[in-house]
Amino acid sequence: MTKKELAEVLVSSDAITQEQFDQCAREIAGTDTPLITCLIDKKLITHEQVARAYANYTSLPLVERITEKMTDPTLLAKAPLKFLRDHKIMPVTIDGETVIVTADPLEFQPLDELNMLLDGTATYAVAAAPLIVDSINRYYPLEGAKQMIEELEEEAEEIPEEVAFEDIGEQDLLSAAGEAPIIKLVNHILLQAVKRNASDVHIEPFEKELRVRYRIDGVMHEAMNPPKRLQSALTSRIKIMAHLDIAEKRVPQDGRIQIKVADKAIDIRVSVLPVNFGERIAMRLLDKSRTFASLETLGMSKRDLEIIERSIERPNGIIYVTGPTGSGKTTTLYSILSALNKPDRNILTVEDPVEYQMAGIAQVQVREKVGLTFAEALRTFLRQDPDIIMVGETRDFETAHISIQAALTGHLVLSTLHTNSAPAAITRLIDMGIEPFLITSTITMVVAQRLVRKLCDKCKQPYTPDASVLKQFGVTPEQVKGTTFYKPHGCEECLESGYRGRIAIFEVMEMSENVIKATMDRADATVIRKYAIEDGMKLLVQDGLRRAEEGLTSLDEVLTVATID
Repeated sequence: MTKKELAEVLVSSDAITQEQFDQCAREIAGTDTPLITCLIDKKLITHEQVARAYANYTSLPLVERITEKMTDPTLLAKAPLKFLRDHKIMPVTIDGETVIVTADPLEFQPLDELNMLLDGTATYAVAAAPLIVDSINRYYPLEGAKQMIEELEEEAEEIPEEVAFEDIGEQDLLSAAGEAPIIKLVNHILLQAVKRNASDVHIEPFEKELRVRYRIDGVMHEAMNPPKRLQSALTSRIKIMAHLDIAEKRVPQDGRIQIKVADKAIDIRVSVLPVNFGERIAMRLLDKSRTFASLETLGMSKRDLEIIERSIERPNGIIYVTGPTGSGKTTTLYSILSALNKPDRNILTVEDPVEYQMAGIAQVQVREKVGLTFAEALRTFLRQDPDIIMVGETRDFETAHISIQAALTGHLVLSTLHTNSAPAAITRLIDMGIEPFLITSTITMVVAQRLVRKLCDKCKQPYTPDASVLKQFGVTPEQVKGTTFYKPHGCEECLESGYRGRIAIFEVMEMSENVIKATMDRADATVIRKYAIEDGMKLLVQDGLRRAEEGLTSLDEVLTVATID
């Protein structure tokens, strides 16, 4: 497409002005940067506006969503994955008709080539480029699990007890083809986990079966049941990928796998545990390319956000984030670090393990076998001239004590604790042996949080909750009169669960005068909570009610993680 044609498309649809177009054209003159990329990078236009402009210019229909129902694996398989990705085109089925969706309808050659592969019967439509690429990555067919398992069953007798597999390296799983069946099966398990946004993959051996389950939005879902006789080969393949000892089956092992899916780097933490009927494998998936949102996007109330912003701008003190495993504490800490990460600050972190890499921050991995514990790393940090220190977890008196010493000597310390509420963090530290006067001198704020599943926007349904349910939130039907609450329904977009994604709810406790006095008196968590509520703290369940009133989650979902006393 020529610059003149592109200008005509975008300017005639009022997407941009001719001056804006000419400015970008001058800036990229002599480079390989596409004009569209320049316009989008400068936020002069969005991908969606480009798609709408093309649709208006060519009088082609605009496709705003591509669902699984619209995709036909047989249709997609007729074109190579690389061809579809490179040209940002994709065949779909709409109202029983074959339609080729494209990001650029004026690039005729790839459209004609794909139509020839589809017997020349397809019509055309326009969609935003990211939507097409994401849909290709999500729906392009690999060999189906059932077909692979049937193929594996035929070859099962030929698979030796221990199998030597080549390392996966940097290969993109979506492009993997022609591999051995057992390798295809492992690739398929990992690929489907990434496509479904699973946080964990569990491979569990039982007496007569092998089960694969995914944890999606905090809930376990059964994925498949490969034949029991493939257990040894499947385990060996994963152990080889994680650089573990395939001959050692008596003790637990931990390793790491790095893969690519649709050019996205995924880090997988692997834990192998010997159980009654073999070795149980748990894999935690971490997206290495993930970026952390600003504090404003975490969804806190205005009062909570103001307290956090005020606390993190202090030059010294300790901020604790509390909650059980998997409650999003790391995400909150990294969002705080992202806000603090500036060239004039020296930031050090010690974590177990380092889950995400953040540019401009020195991150240390705990290695207890060689004596590099949280406490030992902290001691060394104080000789590294830090401004801000993040301690992945405060597990014992030694770590807590050194953190307090760091705060007293002018450092800002961020850390996590495993407690059920913000006030309980104070009593937990006292139980560890930390003196109350040290706690009140250093701690500026405690944040407790949980994750609740977010209602699917496509299928959530309004309803009127029972008075008995509202009572568990400390409110009456009269107090929430006029508020619309929603409950889950289920559709193919959310795998019939009614929920898609998760959001956080918070309980933010500032160290007010009343809370400080209660801490000095060694009061229990109930008394500290009473004072904190008087000073404006909202309990987790109350923040959950706020999110339910916003239509983002359901009351029942909030009650699964928080209750009011």
